Amino acid sequence: MMTISNGFAFARRTGHVLFVGIATVLLAACAHPISIEPKNVPERGTDLSPKKVAYVMSSADRQKQYISEGGGGDRVTYYPYRDFERGLRAALFSVYADVTAVASSSDKAALRDANAAYIFIPEITTSSSSPSALTWPPTNFGFYLSVDVLDAGTLPIAKLRVSGNGTAEWGEFKHDFGLAGRRAVEDAARALVDEIRRNERLR
Repeated sequence: MMTISNGFAFARRTGHVLFVGIATVLLAACAHPISIEPKNVPERGTDLSPKKVAYVMSSADRQKQYISEGGGGDRVTYYPYRDFERGLRAALFSVYADVTAVASSSDKAALRDANAAYIFIPEITTSSSSPSALTWPPTNFGFYLSVDVLDAGTLPIAKLRVSGNGTAEWGEFKHDFGLAGRRAVEDAARALVDEIRRNERLR
């Protein structure tokens, strides 16, 4: 999995900013765009914690573009933070009374306004593949989520790690090329709910 930002970071380290920057942009241009935004998300729970929480998602996060493998030697491109945000928000809403998005964990005013007991900071990695030599959409997709959880004083209290896996075959994804990724995101959102509920410090 490669991100556009990783490409430029590598370029800065090696001194070949122009060459690697152009190569990275061309790589993205040659990849097929897909959406992995979930359609089925965790439902609002009946046994909610009365606490309010926040999650960190900046505009820069939403613009992070990832590139990973598809089938037939092709690649796919997508925006995992932007696409996962609906699943993340629904997962938190299924556990807590209220959920607010903030751009940074250092934005004290926003956190104070949100009255957040916990702050969830997601980090996403992905993988995708397909054994097909004839079709480009991925048939296997992995969505790996690491979440740092801070308390109201922005001190770390937990680190959650969950993953989601999705598969799809041609008969399923011929009208929804990101289906395997969408299923992986939905799986990860459900796993996040379970992980939060298992953690006594987050009740």
